[in-house]
Amino acid sequence: MPKLTDTQTIILSTAAQRADNLAMPLPKGLHGAAAKKVITMMIGRGWLEEVDADLRKGEPFWRETGDGHGTTLVVTDAGLLAIGVEPVVIKTMSAIRTHAAQTPAPELPTPRSGTKQAMLIAMLQAPAGATMVAIMAATGWQAHTIRGAMSGVLGKKLGLVVASAKEEGSARVYRIGQSR
Repeated sequence: MPKLTDTQTIILSTAAQRADNLAMPLPKGLHGAAAKKVITMMIGRGWLEEVDADLRKGEPFWRETGDGHGTTLVVTDAGLLAIGVEPVVIKTMSAIRTHAAQTPAPELPTPRSGTKQAMLIAMLQAPAGATMVAIMAATGWQAHTIRGAMSGVLGKKLGLVVASAKEEGSARVYRIGQSR
């Protein structure tokens, strides 16, 4: 193993614990000419590599390239070996961290059967759909309550897409489309 300074060890070991092996942000207190000197030496030894920063992921910048883009620093396999870490282990751990960071899709509530809400869903799932007048007659609700139920409960809580279409020679027809 090569002889590393404390600063180099901190940069490499901290980066090895981050997703995508990002070396940025640098340790507190390391900035300016000192940071440039350390990073330039680490890049020269092949321990760090400059790559384009992904702004959508919010990756921190190392430097700006002048064309509105920036670069960030990533630990290379040689950098991982310099601190005694096998690159395969780090890549596996990074994949595990990335998988664990993904939030599972929220479970949508299921409507109770035999309720007016269930009746509304059944009417909207029919191939012909349902008109506002038909829904009002079946549920006893007023039009504004039906529109609120379609937007709030069906749309936001249950994740159903309620589409409406003005069909020729008929009133507006509502149907449940694909879920979000």
